[in-house]
Order: sequence, then C-alpha cells, then structure tokens
Amino acid sequence: MAKMSLEQLRKLREEKKQDLTRREVEGKEIQIIVGMGTCGIAAGAKETFDAVVKAVEEKGLGEQVIIRQTGCMGLCYVEPTVEVVKPGMPTVIYGKMTKDVAKDLVAKHLVEGKLLDDHIFDRPAADIMKK
Repeated sequence: MAKMSLEQLRKLREEKKQDLTRREVEGKEIQIIVGMGTCGIAAGAKETFDAVVKAVEEKGLGEQVIIRQTGCMGLCYVEPTVEVVKPGMPTVIYGKMTKDVAKDLVAKHLVEGKLLDDHIFDRPAADIMKK
C-alpha cells in the first residue's frame, strides 16, 4: 500500500468529516427522501440522489438538510421519485426526477420556497393545505 502524504491525509479527513455531517440528523428540519426501490434505481434514482446531494452542497444547505433513501413509494410510473419535507410548506412527492430537475428542486423548492408544479405527483389535498 502506498504511503499518503500529510496533505492527502488532511484532504481525506475533511472529506470524511463532510460525509459525517451530511449523515447527521440532529438539528436538520428539511428532509429529502429519494425512492430507491428497484423500480426507482432502474429509472435513474441513483443519479438523482447524487445530483440532490451535489446541489445541496453547492447551495450550502448541508447543515439544514438530511437526504435519505427509502424503498418504493408506490408511484412506479413516475420514477425516480423524491419526497420533500420542509417546515412551512406542504410535504410533496415529485416524480420524473432527472439530474437537472433535482438541481431545480433544490434551487426552487428549498431556496426560493416555490413548488415545481410540473413534477408534483402527490401532495395533501387543497382543502387541508395552509396558505
């Protein structure tokens, strides 16, 4: 095994610290849950998951957002699916999530507080949503 330089070790340590911070649940109110059942994975959920992680990091939201995986959400016909839980907004399940749409999801839903209407496939009925 090749020896690592001090700089390489520091870089590795920082990467692992970021990984641990990303997985920490304490104090994070926003959840992004990616459907990673076999149907989701076959439709590209892994790429969507990676794009969400990257977009959250780029927007500097890693301290506020927990990104999770789950099994099939029952919306196989619109896979990949992503559920977003954010205080002050309705819980929404988005479908047909590509890498590009995942970037929009973070920019619009999380940062701007706007729903991506073209990709909503499940949310509470209008009569129980608070305006």
